[in-house]
Amino acid sequence: MPSLFDTPRLRPHRLLLAGVSLALTFALAAALPLSAQAKETLRIGYQKSSTLITLLKAQGTLEKALGNDNIDVSWHEFPSGLPLLEALNIGNVDISADVADTVPIFAQAAQAKLTYFAEESPSPSAQAIVVSKDSPIQQLADLKGKKVAVTKAAGTHYLLIAALNKAGLTFADIQPAYLTPADGRAAFENGKVDAWVTWEPFLTSVQRQLPTRTLTDGTGLASYKRYYLTSTAYAAEHPDVLKLVYQQLQAAGSWIKKNPQDAAQVLGPLWGNLDVATVESANAHRSYQVEPVKADQLGEQQKIADAFFAAGLLPKAVDAKDVGIWTP
Repeated sequence: MPSLFDTPRLRPHRLLLAGVSLALTFALAAALPLSAQAKETLRIGYQKSSTLITLLKAQGTLEKALGNDNIDVSWHEFPSGLPLLEALNIGNVDISADVADTVPIFAQAAQAKLTYFAEESPSPSAQAIVVSKDSPIQQLADLKGKKVAVTKAAGTHYLLIAALNKAGLTFADIQPAYLTPADGRAAFENGKVDAWVTWEPFLTSVQRQLPTRTLTDGTGLASYKRYYLTSTAYAAEHPDVLKLVYQQLQAAGSWIKKNPQDAAQVLGPLWGNLDVATVESANAHRSYQVEPVKADQLGEQQKIADAFFAAGLLPKAVDAKDVGIWTP
């Protein structure tokens, strides 16, 4: 009896048929629509204040554009920028929606391998330090010894440092309460803190809903750029995906500015059921102008890094240019 491991000799015509069959198999695989082949997934991390990404998610336009290249999208929301970039650093997301200019500095200090792939032009009035209308705090110098709510590593963190320096104070002269935007709003509303440093849309929301005064916004203190990032490895492997995302971000930014009311109607429910007027006002403070990142324009990033290091808030000095830069 022949062994199960014995291979019968194929006759020439059977060899020919086998070759034809194999060729047909490859031809059919190549002819299959992309939807029938294995798909990639782009994992996007974002915050509530990541307006352009939030808009693309709500309207489905990014998924449609990427779907043409057989790429799915998964969305991952974070409470603020620092945990978002931590997730990017360890590979839990592929790209980060916009984070404030301070956040990459903290990620660099943690030795993250980051690449910038887009920025929004400055929006200094999109963040501010607010106090209750009846607060005895009348000027920045009055913050000395006071408890101030701020989100760690957010753009407002740098605004607070810059504002204190302008008043002749240091970060050590206040009592920082590191809180997420939601917790910061609750603490401010309940009088648990003396001041709150926040950004849009949380800023306009509190200004319209509570009796407040603004001590200062970022004008003349902090440009407040917002950056889009990815890992250096992802940028090297997926330049076409970044190009498509970049184009979609530019289109979304242009659409918001041209259609402020329509944009507000889309975003309002996603931002905690904010009314249209509040969302329009918040969006008016943001540029939403998406541009390439240029190495020779990272000067303020270095100022931010130096300010945090001088305040003892970074474990080591950071070279702001020690990052990857992808350009479309």
